[in-house]
Amino acid sequence: MNNITELIARRLKYAREKLGLTQAQLSERLGFKDRQTLAAIEAGQRKVTAEELVRAVQALKVDLEYFTDPLRLVGEGSFNWRAHRNADLSLLSEFEDKAGRWLAAYRFLSRREPQADSALKPRLPLTERSAYEEARAAAEALGREWNLGKIPALNLETRLCERIGALVIYVDVPQAISGAACLLPNLSTILINRREPEGRRHYDLAHESFHLLTWEQMPPAHAETEIPRGGKGRRVEQLADNFASALLMPERTLAPKWQAREDLEIHRWLNETASELLVTAVALKWRLVQLGWLGKAELLDIDDRKLVANGRPKKDQVIPKRFSAEFVRCLHDAVLRGEISVRRTASLLEMTLQDLADLFREHGLPVPFDL
Repeated sequence: MNNITELIARRLKYAREKLGLTQAQLSERLGFKDRQTLAAIEAGQRKVTAEELVRAVQALKVDLEYFTDPLRLVGEGSFNWRAHRNADLSLLSEFEDKAGRWLAAYRFLSRREPQADSALKPRLPLTERSAYEEARAAAEALGREWNLGKIPALNLETRLCERIGALVIYVDVPQAISGAACLLPNLSTILINRREPEGRRHYDLAHESFHLLTWEQMPPAHAETEIPRGGKGRRVEQLADNFASALLMPERTLAPKWQAREDLEIHRWLNETASELLVTAVALKWRLVQLGWLGKAELLDIDDRKLVANGRPKKDQVIPKRFSAEFVRCLHDAVLRGEISVRRTASLLEMTLQDLADLFREHGLPVPFDL
């Protein structure tokens, strides 16, 4: 089965099922004598003629590119969006469609053809029945196995790429959206709001890493809002939060720092240590509670308004470049090879030609077209 036949077959079936039509009902609309013809098409055993494809466009009320454009996601991909509690979730559908086009383009142009996930892909040995302590232990073990070092935030993105082939891209998303994880056949992706403070970006990356490593046994919700401290959220998200906390702030790193703090004022210690670990001071406070190093009495003495650290000092924080070096280089090389036009690339990213040129320059790449 060639790629275009497989693409049409998969999307035809998805469109039919989305409308709630049986094979017999759609076969009648397409003028087939029996449903076996449609069944063969959907199985990729028979090609669709041009005339039949036109009838399918009319019967299913879609455009022709719905069936033939490889730079679109149709019936593929699962998203998990992480948002602030006051997020306008109605914006997600529109942005998800846009992000889906980016990921479909990257997968196609980077030669990542859809295929079944490898049975050897790393997965965490956790389920919804797992205790929070097990999630934290899994994070500590993963940090050692992946050699994340004393400051895991510095190495996590690189290890995600090396160990599970994940693509991490930094994007401008609707207000109050932190990011998302997306699972596609043969492509795992994490999208991070590049405008978030550094400490939050690292926490979101660790949180979404949990979902990529447990998706099969614990599919996350399509959209999740952050759980208020002390509140009751979906258990999968609570496990993800416990995992992220332990991954970024491992006991092996914290123990000697906590033991050496002596008489250092607690707010100062939290802010300085959080800045060193590139996390938020508030997250660090709760990590100490998890470890049993802060009791209720000491917790009451901590004023969150004094916990100002959010990664490095604000003056030293840098907003990540748009998308990622790998993603932008993929599009750049595809333009050079003539696999995608300059105008379509700009349209895909919703940019002007000048914006696209600026994006290539931002990543140190020569502009492959004349303005």
